[in-house]
Amino acid sequence: MPAFTADYVYPISSPPIRNGVVDMDETGRIRGVYDPASATYTAPSIAIGAPPQWHDGILIPGFINAHCHLELSHLRGRSATGKTLLPFLVDVVTLREVDQAEIDQAIAEQDRQMWERGIQAVGDICNKVDTAAVKRSSPITYYSFMEMFDFLQPERARASYDMYVPAYTAQPEPKSAVPHAPYTVSDGLYYLINQLNTGSETVSIHNQETPAEDLLFETGGGPFAEFFAGFGASLEHFHAPGTPSIFHALQRMDPRKRTLFVHNTLTTEEAILAAQAWGENGVYWATCPNANLYIENRLPRYERFLNTGAKVCVGTDSLTSNWQLDILEELRTIARYQSYVPFDELLRWATLNGAEALQLDHRMGSLEVGKQPGVLLMRDLEGQRPEHFRIGARTQVQRLV
Repeated sequence: MPAFTADYVYPISSPPIRNGVVDMDETGRIRGVYDPASATYTAPSIAIGAPPQWHDGILIPGFINAHCHLELSHLRGRSATGKTLLPFLVDVVTLREVDQAEIDQAIAEQDRQMWERGIQAVGDICNKVDTAAVKRSSPITYYSFMEMFDFLQPERARASYDMYVPAYTAQPEPKSAVPHAPYTVSDGLYYLINQLNTGSETVSIHNQETPAEDLLFETGGGPFAEFFAGFGASLEHFHAPGTPSIFHALQRMDPRKRTLFVHNTLTTEEAILAAQAWGENGVYWATCPNANLYIENRLPRYERFLNTGAKVCVGTDSLTSNWQLDILEELRTIARYQSYVPFDELLRWATLNGAEALQLDHRMGSLEVGKQPGVLLMRDLEGQRPEHFRIGARTQVQRLV
């Protein structure tokens, strides 16, 4: 394995290094990250006649896709853009059942493409066993979130749980059972999910993606009643707590679990601070900007997360709600529409924060000795120095390791 050097090395866990050198063993484990300006520096591979391999651009660790639905990869382009969340969810439920060979082929192809696009680990939502075989053989590390829901129907909680447990059992480690969203999980199902997670799992939940969600929990009104009726469910028993949906979820989830809130399109600073005070083992916030634009034509206000010191990570959602599973494209969208987010902050969102959220930061997420994080070359950035770097239309990523 050659050592690599570039205009800058971004370890993520420490400041960028001009002309830095990353040295690895044959397994991709980092032996050293060096600053040539140091008085004690010796190029690690020169002794054997192979100087570090130079690249124009910057070196970064592999990306972490903190939120994906790999099992929906066969639905690419099947749901129209801009429909808003509830019609989109109807499409997901009604269109997903196709020939199994088509599903399997799409899963395998998107797994391959994510690796080529520099994705080192994925937090993957699953409802079935369809992705299990690919996960076992993939170079990508997957954290499987077995998502459960019962459409807020208490009498369905046990039957729903029993339906999902076999698929949960079939998924490889690491994994956890998780609620889909506050508007689809009854108190009974929350309890069963919490009982199944007996270790130090990370859990996730879809959060505040559409105005209709908060409207339901604040007033009991809005379009959810009609949406549930279409699936044979009723909201007659539901009593709105008078708060945004995230506060309802906080009262039912386990604060001892590392928790990943997903989408957060409408989440306020008050809610972020409340969740962070609630969580005992870390709270993380996954943003999937292209999916938010695809479904609702809106983005979160990222200054709310910057102002509160929130740990943001980046996901792609599924090909039902995105044009590709590519973390660089998510970063490009953020840089285009909310360009005040600092470049180095974006890199941290896409790497170390995601690794921490999935409890994989001992292995990846930063360029540090002992880790096997993958090494990516990011080139064609806008700007000439770190303080001016921006991800632009021509920026590309290439996997080196």
